[in-house]
Amino acid sequence: MFNIILFGPPGSGKGTQSEKLIEKYGLKHLSTGDLLRSEIASKTPLGLEAKNFMDKGQLVPDEVVIGMISSALDTNPHVPGFLFDGFPRTEAQSEALDKLLKLKKTEIGVVLALIVTEDELIKRLLNRGLTSGRPDDNNEEVIRARIVEYHQKTSAVAEYYKQFDKVVYVKGEGTVDEIFELLTSEIDQRNQPVTQ
Repeated sequence: MFNIILFGPPGSGKGTQSEKLIEKYGLKHLSTGDLLRSEIASKTPLGLEAKNFMDKGQLVPDEVVIGMISSALDTNPHVPGFLFDGFPRTEAQSEALDKLLKLKKTEIGVVLALIVTEDELIKRLLNRGLTSGRPDDNNEEVIRARIVEYHQKTSAVAEYYKQFDKVVYVKGEGTVDEIFELLTSEIDQRNQPVTQ
């Protein structure tokens, strides 16, 4: 099993690249936001616990999120790997995820971080704002704040995985296919080719 964490600031093309990677490698997309919504909709014990925190305006504790990830791993034993999206966001979450994966006899294979200049991100997001209808894509000040927050949150995770030599910075500017080529080249170097 080959597991990937894909990082990228807002506007870096992470969503587009995630879809292409999932398709190419047959990975299971693990978005914590989707997991939360699914567990809540299914009224599972973890979902009800998470809803309780969210209804109070509190963050869902790491243990609950890790529990949901554990459940997702157990219900997908035959996938060639997982693509983690939106998690981990802190060093503590990274450690908890590694501990869980070790229990499941797997690990994170690579952490791919898309690098895009701030000017390019702002240009892309303002452009996206013209069609997305998302108010946070229309305001340059809000966009800059989101980029700063992204760097503050994810730098701890990158630092954590650097000690295991798992972090690769990939240029996130160019055509979608050029960027995809860079990402797949990094994955293929670390992983025996999986089902194409």
